[in-house]
Amino acid sequence: MKQETAFSAHLQQTRGSFTAFSDMKRDAAEIQALYEQQGYMSAIPNLSPEELQQARDAFAELERKHGEDYTAYSLHNVHKEYDWVMGLAKHPKLLEAVIAVLGPDVILLDSRFICKYPVCKTQESTGVIQPNNTCDKEKDGVEKTDGMPFVAWHQDMKYWGFDGGPVLSVWLALDDSLEDNGALQVIPGSHHSGLLPHYQSKRAGNMLSVNQEIPEELVETEKAILCPLQAGQMSIHDGLLVHASDPNTSNRRRCGYVIRYVPTSTYPIQDPERPRTFLATVLVSGIDKHNHFSNKTSKL
Repeated sequence: MKQETAFSAHLQQTRGSFTAFSDMKRDAAEIQALYEQQGYMSAIPNLSPEELQQARDAFAELERKHGEDYTAYSLHNVHKEYDWVMGLAKHPKLLEAVIAVLGPDVILLDSRFICKYPVCKTQESTGVIQPNNTCDKEKDGVEKTDGMPFVAWHQDMKYWGFDGGPVLSVWLALDDSLEDNGALQVIPGSHHSGLLPHYQSKRAGNMLSVNQEIPEELVETEKAILCPLQAGQMSIHDGLLVHASDPNTSNRRRCGYVIRYVPTSTYPIQDPERPRTFLATVLVSGIDKHNHFSNKTSKL
């Protein structure tokens, strides 16, 4: 699995690290061209250490209130319920990256926290990992992952159904997101192939709400690139980019905040087999002269 993204390589060639969004402003055309070519960017610094700690503390309160079974995937569109979540969704550094790609007029479409909790439990007194039935090892030492939560190869646009503009997805890492705890994997350039067929997944544990996946024969897995993130960093990807993530085989949580943004020119296409409603949209930048979400979109 390749772990260095094309975007990371580009940044190393320019200034060594993406330390300031002034670089993005200076090279906006270059950044847009790279995003258009690859369909994603990764390892973008976002939250300060203090902001990250505040977000982690606030999320811990939700874990205590609701339990991990709920916070794994059911904290959906709570940006309109909690000010600190809205603060993440419209963080100035985050929006600078989004606006650089989508333009100045942007709607927050949808958001969700996604957590892959470890199934390997650590005994606090000894620090020894105690595997349960889903974390046993095969005879060759390879961990079984059958039934463990994962995200199948898919495209976000399959679930949204839009025209008139792209959908951009943000993954904002509250925890380090690495290979062993199920970091994002992408197929660079796959967004140029258009919307691919999705079928019911035959593998247990798929976290996608409608349990769909792109058939293996249509996924160029040999081109897959891992997008590791440090807590406080984020990645962004196009709604047609083919992506997935493997099970968390570590003893650490992997939690992130996923946010979808669209330019105001984008409009929903209704599917009679899967009616879509967008009750939590928010205009987060610029003006909305199209009013495609006029009855459902609030302003900041």
